[in-house]
Amino acid sequence: MPDKNNIVFLDGQFIAMSEAKISPMDRGFLFGDGIYEVVPSYDAKLVGFGPHIERMQNGLNAIGIKLDLGVDDWRDIAQTLIEKNGKGNLGLYFHVSRGADVKRFHAYPDNIQPTVFAYAFEIPAATKADKSTVKQYKVASTQDLRWKRCQIKSTSLLGNVMHFQQGQEAGVHETILYNEHNELTEASACNVFIVKDEVVITPPLDNQILPGITRNMLLDILRKYGTLQVEERVINMNEVNAADELWLTSSSKDIAPVVELDGQPVGNGSVGDIWQLAQSLYCANKYNY
Repeated sequence: MPDKNNIVFLDGQFIAMSEAKISPMDRGFLFGDGIYEVVPSYDAKLVGFGPHIERMQNGLNAIGIKLDLGVDDWRDIAQTLIEKNGKGNLGLYFHVSRGADVKRFHAYPDNIQPTVFAYAFEIPAATKADKSTVKQYKVASTQDLRWKRCQIKSTSLLGNVMHFQQGQEAGVHETILYNEHNELTEASACNVFIVKDEVVITPPLDNQILPGITRNMLLDILRKYGTLQVEERVINMNEVNAADELWLTSSSKDIAPVVELDGQPVGNGSVGDIWQLAQSLYCANKYNY
């Protein structure tokens, strides 16, 4: 099991986590100036690796961090971490900050080297398409108060953390967010789907929503291998409250069924048949990306 003696990757070296050191002048520490990804693996098989790295590169491009690492380089790092930390169910965390400067100054500095960090951590076994054993989620809802560039997977996560903490203090698993027009955006750490009359619906991608890899894979899988109608469109919270099923999606959760929203049952208050169908299709195809 990974612990403080876990082998991590830092700036080109594989070292013990206890030996890893980053400058306090690193802009990731001072400003949250960086991009990150989390990739799940099960028995050394990576899920959605290519799309994860593509999204990370898009984020680095969006904030102007230049890094000479490609998909194959990241794959080598991931596979080495898996080998050094024991195969099993592991998440791979990749983190790139702009690097350390000699002073604290808001503008992007010139000629500094990005800090590259990666480590492996234990994750639960992959979700099975079994209504009797799957974890059932309870969530609350609140207005989305985060920044307006949520499409960038920034290490600056305080807005998300504060919304997630709201859920923790309310005794639920997650917090679903809506904008000033009462339209669903996402959750504090997940994308959101609803099901109504056997139609699977999720909000369209824009600056309010992270382009989740599980979200995108699920949409593609449902369209390629399923028969359900799928829609990407604006969803108001009245529709969320009236949904037959409500799902959260993320790399750590696959498709998580929500059975309670703001203290009220979702649909009939149990895991739905459409969830089971979608999760079954996802399980069968998730290693194809």
